[in-house]
Amino acid sequence: MWIPTEHEKYGVVLASFRGTIQHGLPLEIGDTVQILEKCEGWYRGFILKNPNVKGIFPSSYIHLKNAHVKNKGQFETVIPDEDSVITEMTSTLRDWGAMWKQLYVKNEGDLFHRLWHVMNEILDLRRQVLVGHLTHDRLRDVKQHITARLDWGNEQLGLDLVPRREFSMVDPDEISVTELYRLMEHRHRKKETSTPASTHHLFVHVKSLMSANLGEELEVFFHIYDGRENRPLSERFFVRLNKSGLPKSPEKTERQCTLFVDLGSSDLRKDVYIVVHIIRIGRMGAGEKKNQCNVQYRRPFGCAVVSIADLLTADSKDDHLLKVYTCNTESEWSQIHENIIKKANSRYNLSGSNTGLAVALQLLHGDIDQLRREYMVLFTRGVSITRKLGFSDVIMPGEMRNDLYITLEKGEFEKGGKSVARNVEITVYVLDIDGQILKGHVAAGSGEPSVDEYHSLVLYHNNSPRWGDQIKLPIPVDMFRGSHVRFEFRHCSTKDKGEKKLFGYSFVPLMQEDGRTLPDGTHELIIHKCEENTSLADCSRYLKQPFSKPNLPSNNQTLKGTKESFWITSFLCSTKLTQNGDMLDLLKWRAHPERINDSLSKLKEIDGSEIVKFLQDTLDTLFGILDESSQRYGLKVFDSLVHIINLLQDSKFQHFKPVMDTYIESHFAGALSYRDLIKVLKWYVDRIVDAEHQDHIQQVLKASEYIFKYIIQSRRLFSLATGGQNEEEFRVCIHELFMSIRFFLSQENKGTTPVAQTQAVFLRTFPAIYGELLKIFTVREVAGFVRETLGSLPTTVHPDCPLEAVKLQCIAKTVESQLYINPDSRCILLPVVLRVLQAHMQEQRDLVMCAQILSSMLSLIKKEENGTAELVVSEEVELIVESLLGVLLRTILEISNRPQPAGTSMRLQFQDVTGEFVACLLALLRQMSDKHYQKLLQAFSSKDDLRDFLLHIFTVFRILIRPEMFPKDWTVMRLVTNNVIITTVLYLSDALRKNFLNDKFDYKVWDSYFYLSVIFINQPCLQLESFSPSKRKKILEKYGDMRVMMGCEIFSMWQNLGEHKLNFIPAMIGPFLEVTLVPQPDLRNVMIPIFHDMMDWEQRRSGNFKQVEAKLIDKLDSLMSEGKGDETYRELFNSILLKKIERETWRESGISLIATVTRLMERLLDYRDCMKLGEVDGKKIGCTVSLLNFYKTELNKEEMYIRYIHKLYDLHLKAQNYTEASYTLLLYDELLEWSDRPLREFLNYPMQSEWQRKEYLHLTIIQNFDRGKCWENGIILCRELADQYESYYDYRNLSKMRMMEASLYDKIMDQQRLEPEFFRVGFYGKKFPFFLRNKEFVCRGHDYERLEAFQQRMLNEFPHAIAMQHVNQPDQTIYQADAQYLQIYAVTPIPDSQDVLQRDGVPDNIKSFYKFNHIWRFRYDRPFHKGTKDKENEFKSLWVERTTLTLIQSLPGISRWFEVEKRELVEVSPLENAIEVIENKNLQLRTLISQCQSRQMQNINPLTMCLNGVIDAAVNGGLARYQEAFFVKDYIMNHPEDGEKIGRLRELMFEQAHILEYGLAVHEKFVPQDMRPLHKKLVDQFHLMKSSLGIQEFPAYVRASPVHFTNGSPRTCRNSVPSIISPDGGRGVARRSFQRRTSYPAVNRYSSSSLSSQASNEVSNITGQSESSDEVFNMQPSPSTSSLSSNHSASPNVTSSAPSSARGSPQMAEKHKHSRENACLSPRERPVSAIFPNPLDPAQRAPAHQIGDTTLPRSDPNLSAPDKVRPAPSSWSLDSVKEGMPHSSDSGGRMLCPPVPPRPPYSGSSAKNMRSQSPVPTSRSPQKTTVPPFTPSPTECQSASLVSNSPVLSGSYSSGISSLSRCSVSEASGTELPTGDHPPHQLPPPTTLPNSVSSSSDEPIRRENKTPPPYSVYERNNPRRPVPLPHSLSIPPQTDPPALPPKPHQLRTGSMKLDGTADPRVPRPRPLPRKVSQL
Repeated sequence: MWIPTEHEKYGVVLASFRGTIQHGLPLEIGDTVQILEKCEGWYRGFILKNPNVKGIFPSSYIHLKNAHVKNKGQFETVIPDEDSVITEMTSTLRDWGAMWKQLYVKNEGDLFHRLWHVMNEILDLRRQVLVGHLTHDRLRDVKQHITARLDWGNEQLGLDLVPRREFSMVDPDEISVTELYRLMEHRHRKKETSTPASTHHLFVHVKSLMSANLGEELEVFFHIYDGRENRPLSERFFVRLNKSGLPKSPEKTERQCTLFVDLGSSDLRKDVYIVVHIIRIGRMGAGEKKNQCNVQYRRPFGCAVVSIADLLTADSKDDHLLKVYTCNTESEWSQIHENIIKKANSRYNLSGSNTGLAVALQLLHGDIDQLRREYMVLFTRGVSITRKLGFSDVIMPGEMRNDLYITLEKGEFEKGGKSVARNVEITVYVLDIDGQILKGHVAAGSGEPSVDEYHSLVLYHNNSPRWGDQIKLPIPVDMFRGSHVRFEFRHCSTKDKGEKKLFGYSFVPLMQEDGRTLPDGTHELIIHKCEENTSLADCSRYLKQPFSKPNLPSNNQTLKGTKESFWITSFLCSTKLTQNGDMLDLLKWRAHPERINDSLSKLKEIDGSEIVKFLQDTLDTLFGILDESSQRYGLKVFDSLVHIINLLQDSKFQHFKPVMDTYIESHFAGALSYRDLIKVLKWYVDRIVDAEHQDHIQQVLKASEYIFKYIIQSRRLFSLATGGQNEEEFRVCIHELFMSIRFFLSQENKGTTPVAQTQAVFLRTFPAIYGELLKIFTVREVAGFVRETLGSLPTTVHPDCPLEAVKLQCIAKTVESQLYINPDSRCILLPVVLRVLQAHMQEQRDLVMCAQILSSMLSLIKKEENGTAELVVSEEVELIVESLLGVLLRTILEISNRPQPAGTSMRLQFQDVTGEFVACLLALLRQMSDKHYQKLLQAFSSKDDLRDFLLHIFTVFRILIRPEMFPKDWTVMRLVTNNVIITTVLYLSDALRKNFLNDKFDYKVWDSYFYLSVIFINQPCLQLESFSPSKRKKILEKYGDMRVMMGCEIFSMWQNLGEHKLNFIPAMIGPFLEVTLVPQPDLRNVMIPIFHDMMDWEQRRSGNFKQVEAKLIDKLDSLMSEGKGDETYRELFNSILLKKIERETWRESGISLIATVTRLMERLLDYRDCMKLGEVDGKKIGCTVSLLNFYKTELNKEEMYIRYIHKLYDLHLKAQNYTEASYTLLLYDELLEWSDRPLREFLNYPMQSEWQRKEYLHLTIIQNFDRGKCWENGIILCRELADQYESYYDYRNLSKMRMMEASLYDKIMDQQRLEPEFFRVGFYGKKFPFFLRNKEFVCRGHDYERLEAFQQRMLNEFPHAIAMQHVNQPDQTIYQADAQYLQIYAVTPIPDSQDVLQRDGVPDNIKSFYKFNHIWRFRYDRPFHKGTKDKENEFKSLWVERTTLTLIQSLPGISRWFEVEKRELVEVSPLENAIEVIENKNLQLRTLISQCQSRQMQNINPLTMCLNGVIDAAVNGGLARYQEAFFVKDYIMNHPEDGEKIGRLRELMFEQAHILEYGLAVHEKFVPQDMRPLHKKLVDQFHLMKSSLGIQEFPAYVRASPVHFTNGSPRTCRNSVPSIISPDGGRGVARRSFQRRTSYPAVNRYSSSSLSSQASNEVSNITGQSESSDEVFNMQPSPSTSSLSSNHSASPNVTSSAPSSARGSPQMAEKHKHSRENACLSPRERPVSAIFPNPLDPAQRAPAHQIGDTTLPRSDPNLSAPDKVRPAPSSWSLDSVKEGMPHSSDSGGRMLCPPVPPRPPYSGSSAKNMRSQSPVPTSRSPQKTTVPPFTPSPTECQSASLVSNSPVLSGSYSSGISSLSRCSVSEASGTELPTGDHPPHQLPPPTTLPNSVSSSSDEPIRRENKTPPPYSVYERNNPRRPVPLPHSLSIPPQTDPPALPPKPHQLRTGSMKLDGTADPRVPRPRPLPRKVSQL
């Protein structure tokens, strides 16, 4: 049975649990769980990070931890009982863990590794804390370290700043907002600026001395030297080195490491140095031979110097190698360091190039205790302390020091009968009062222990030596009296066994008889001569003698006359001994009472350090004198006391204040002193007003704190001694004193008078007195004193008076004092404080101080639990609100609107004061209750006042919400702010409803309210979705979702508005829309219905809601582009509003609006999603086009439309789609006119006239058309612009424009233009964006892009898409699938410009443009067999299914792809198919012959191959197959309706034979010698072929018809005059350029070299099988043209076995694998060669005019095997054969064609009649020709044949590009007839073809109805005169686009009519206007 747990509430998972059992909860090791119930070894509960999922888990997997429960019951929360730092650490590390992994993903390696180390460090410290073995101090250090690391990590990861107090996180609810702000500010400041340490220390570690000439022991002395004052700053550090130059005691680190302590900041200067002196211990001369004696001398070795400033820049603890120098003259040894510093190079030199002292030097900062904590290893290992000479900058009480430093300066000695100077050594001893040597009291320096005696160094042969040796004598204080120092002088002989002979001595006593020590300074000592064996053991003998020359009595001439002297410098650093006689006189006042007056007077002249040394003794002396003779010395004692008290204000001695405090508490015994002190103090105060000099009085008042301390303590001592006598008298005295003070404070003075300064001095010290008065008086009494004293100050003071600032400082200290903390005194003082604050804040003076005071006041107010305290707090809050709330709001407003100061420090102060005031406001508002708000609102006397207040507070709240209000990581502070704001708004909204509704309605207040609410909801710190789950959970637990609360309040207030809602329509639509876009479902549900309300009210007011619609649309664009809104919102918006308007009368228009807005959202969301992607792709462009069109056609938003035009333009430029970019910019260009109307600055356009902008746009568009090689379009714009220049007589620009136009013509003729491929793409499935979903498009490919590359690109753009395997239209399951399906195949363009394409003599360069530009329609052919397939001759049943796609806009246009508007499907019969094949082959032959004859073809190979393929068609049997299929009796009998067609086929076959004969004649003329055998063979085969066709002579109608072989679109012209044509290319006399329009639709132009390979391709495509490469390569040309042996057909069920490599398929991902299996599909399922063409080298492409089109015919049986079989790799194509062909230029010569018999009249199939005549574009083969292409295939690619994976076809000449996949290169129906031009034979009615999808009559109507794109370059209006179009650009009349409508108010005149008039009978669709504004 499950039992709720009592104590087992919280645990940590010890091992992972899979949770595979029923109701099991999966657990991971380390998870924390909350336990709800238990049952027999199982717990039930949840993981804390996911509390929604509950389950069971074994209890053995859980380690229980102590915890306490809050809110027991259903919503209980468990808080672990552990150190708050541990809790924080755990949660923080969990948050970091997830972010840490993301750093790796984002490749931020540096931070990743640093964070990893810190996390490990924190975990290690966490273990230490949890183990619990740390000492209290160590635990504190560890916690400090942890919090520092946590803060660092939070800062690096951009997490929130955590407010802490004593390392623990602070709950914002537990402290006041002002305290919270100060904590945050303190931590922020600490983070920003670390305060520089004032104390510094130098760590020195001696490593070794490196030198070549060592061999003796060394002594190394370090000290710090001031180069500016030429004196040492520290004592010496002494290290002994052995003979190898290494430390002598390596095991004792304190002997080689030291810390030079207490360096001030002023010591870190460039001219402060570390000086090292090195002394060697050994023989007198460094190179002397070792003598017999072992006497050692201390001799100079070298010196090194380094500047301390260099260490500041060096890395920490760097090893330094110091150069060692020696002096040139030994006598200058004492000055060597000065010479090195001064760089006096002549006096020293380097002690050898490789001599150097290796030391580690490091500067450390902070006080010594801090260093002990931070560098524990340093101190535990051992380090000696080297002190400064003298006291540090700050003297600490309790510091014991008694060091006498003596420096052996110099000596003057006589020769003493020697011929050379002496080698003098001094031995120093310290002797006590008994003459005994003090053991261990002489120290050469720190580092080495003190010794009994000191030997100086010896300077060789020098009678005036200068040593400069410094020694320290650490003599105890009690031994100072009577002790002396003795200096013995010895001559060190280098001979006589190296003896040291005594020849004199000096001495100096350490203390004088009056108790003063040896004064600091230089002393000239007398050298007393003696014999070398003199004993100095009895010191009483010589102590009676004089010791220094200045002290010699005048009668002692003998000693005065001697020249021998010895100089020393002494310096005492003692905390107990003094050298000052006046100090001693004062302390011994009882011995000399007569000197008291002098001593008291001289006290002020004594150095402060002497006074603080004897502070207690001095104070005892003063109060002793006061007690004994107060009348006589009272005033002087008082002045002395004031001097000492003020001395302690000095920063150097401030640490002695506690010493004085201790003295007052424990040692002071002057029980009667208070009377005298009060009396003297009052005497001074009474004299203030009249005194001329206030300096002394100011000194007295400055010391009043301690004077009062003495007064109060004295009174307490008196009370204790007497049982409280004279209490009343004392109180009276104090009252009188305060009356005097109040009197002098009440004096009104101008700011700079002495009295005013004195008042300021008193006010500064006054708050310090409160605490003392409280020791005797009650709280209320003291508060009364303070109130009256402060109240006595003059109120009418000038604002610039310094007293005002001091007064405020006094108030600040009062508020922070103990007195104010007490609630009893607070209620007395509060009015005074508020009055002063209010005055200052109203005048905006001293705002920093005001903010501090207010912060302190409010931090004391806490909501108390008990009733009395709560009442007191309530009253205080009421007082503050009444006095300061209004002025506080105004102050914040003024500060925020003031420009920020420039200086950094000023700006920081500015931010501080703003933040402080804001915190004060928040603290005050948080303390306010219902009652306070009621009183506040009732206090306003008029509505205007209340209105102003509400406007102020709403404005201030908006300021508080600003992101810059607090630093970005202050989330805690922001949440508190928001909580206070929403609470206050809830109170104030009630006042708004009561006072400003109905007839009292005030728009401004309500607007301010709504504006605030919207900003509140939208602020980033409340968007919980962006936070981590743990942070979100904490916020929701503490505050809930404040956005929803505010949203409900907005809704409630909106409902209260009633008819006043109209005031906020449409103004509030945008803000409310922004609120609804916040991704919070509850908020959306609350706010969306407001839009229904707005629509309703707008409908009532104006009968529609156009305003609502307009505003919604405008705002949606900007808001969604900022990343707001999502698919859920779109659905919610739609469903909520549709539900709301169900019962409305205006339901229909409402549904329309909602639908429009929803569709806009769809497009905007798609647009936003696309724009998130990296590079520019089709998806982005397509999405932008969709949105742009939506804005224009559906919304009529001109400005948005233009904005998106430019966004699209930028996308195109980025993708280098220059043609599309031009068309896009044309959209904007066409909205403008050639007028002088001024246009405002917009986007990147400056303010300019409309003419100027249009001119700029024209030039930009021309430039882009030029870059996109769309020169024909650029020419039209050039003309239009030139026309404008001409009309303004701007001939300079006109000239430039004409030159530009000419250059474009040149480029058309001279430059190569690549012909693009076109692909049909279907996007099926619900996962596609709305603008693509279940639609089909035709896309213009990139340069050199074939189907394979295009398909791969599409799959890259849509990585989740599946490529469909077939080309059939998908069914509904695909449409509705939750997936993405792509269906891609190539299509062939059907050009409209037939007149250009069919005109003779037009170069291919020009034609190529019209073949691939302005294309509306595209075609795709799919071959199939209908009925039973004849295995012997498949042509009998080979039908073609032809699909024609019509686009909504022509390509190219503003996008590379456009949607398909209309599909048409027709079926072409086998006979019609055969007619098309042969017609196209004939055209191809004519073209090749023409090119060859006109020398356009430099290589005859294409003609050779084409002739060979037709004449020797071994594979498919050639024309014989068609004969067998269609000329047999059975076919004619079964198809009597095909009689004409059969005749047409026969006629074409004869025509082909005629062309072949002529072609062979031309071929014979140009064929090279080596190909003559082939030519002969072709002639033989041709005769065989003729005989097989039964042709002996050509019929008359064939001979009589001239055939023009031009590079245009040749036609066999009947009824033309016969002309004689020779193969030489000679021109006949007569030639008609009449071009007959056949009644049969234009022939399908095939582009291959023969029929038979096409048939083979078709067969293999249909059967899915082709012959193997071996079989093909072994074929021989067949001599028989009718041979059937080459027909390789197979069953439709047989599948291709060609490997993928042969197919040339790309390596696709597994998900696209099915695409590779394309060849395995049945004919109806397979996109033929659409999907997997052969890859083609882009370099193989060539200009269109070079070679004939090589697209294969569909079913030409005339191909021979050699024509097809070329052994080559699978990618081998047409180019392989033609590589050697040189490029040939267009030839202007025309050939006259051979006579062709006239054709009988013939009417084509109705299936073909529905097509308008189409142009004959060149195919997109690598090497282009002008032969009309063949195009029946669904795809456009470079594949060799229908089966692109066939190696047979990929190798043939005809296989390079085309197959049935190319069937739609041209339309098979003839050119459309111009108006009024009738063909010789009428077409049969369309009803005769049942398979036709649409009738032929539909076609002209559709073209008439086609709305031209607004960017069509053909549709240019000119306000002046029409510009004639170039002939090549004129548009056929039958494709006349409708004219654009005129402007509403002004019709344009003179618009150019470029096109014929449209059929008036056809109704026109709504055209696109020139201006969006006309919609």
